[in-house]
Amino acid sequence: MFKRIKEDIDSVFDRDPAARTVLEILFNYPGLHAIWFHRVSYKLWTKEFKLLARLVSTFARWLTGIEIHPGATIGRRFFIDHGMGVVIGETAHIGNDVTLYHGVTLGGTSWNAGKRHPTLEDNVVIGAGAKVLGPITISKGGKVGSNSVVVKDVPENSTAVGIPARIVNAKKSAESECREAAAKKFGFDAYAVSTENPDPVAKAIGKLLDHMHLMDDKVSSICKEVNTLGGNVCDANLPELKVREFVDDEKAAAERRTAAVDSFDPEI
Repeated sequence: MFKRIKEDIDSVFDRDPAARTVLEILFNYPGLHAIWFHRVSYKLWTKEFKLLARLVSTFARWLTGIEIHPGATIGRRFFIDHGMGVVIGETAHIGNDVTLYHGVTLGGTSWNAGKRHPTLEDNVVIGAGAKVLGPITISKGGKVGSNSVVVKDVPENSTAVGIPARIVNAKKSAESECREAAAKKFGFDAYAVSTENPDPVAKAIGKLLDHMHLMDDKVSSICKEVNTLGGNVCDANLPELKVREFVDDEKAAAERRTAAVDSFDPEI
């Protein structure tokens, strides 16, 4: 049990840069509280203590603003960010490393018994306010844009937006694939740096990735020629870059700046 709780806390650190300490996460993240309550209610539901299971889930809804039916199946490292207004139906099935934002509904479109809620496979991200309705499947790596209404299956590694939702990037351009490969090589998260993204910051990051990729290819070619001539260079691999390291460095710098301001004496 404690291993799963630690895993849940680590998933918050990985996906929410606002998270600072373990205590802050334990006491201030209702998404985690709802998931922990669900694990209790789910066990009660599978043991046929259905009324007690519903009572636990109702208490969790009152406490967190998140409604998860005890019958829903949820995988590991599931993260609900903010969480208020999230509704997850009885026959919903959620895989590993899935992220939901506030106002998301995984609902049904039929009053008939049986499978009537969505299936979210691994690494799916559902944006704030989105409605995913019916016994459909959001395949691995799928994303749903904020306030979208999805009533049809979403293919693997695709993004669905709009009402009703449509697929906007089922086939990635060669430039996007090149950027993602470069980002992965340098340890950078390539989320939202596609060529069709209108965000000027994302476009600038994309151009930087293109430049880094080109320079890396040129340096690799030079190293190869030098080694062919008898040299011995470029044997070491590039160190992996992790976002958390930069966040920690930024926090440390902020603390140093605060300490400097506190210790400043205007009379000196």
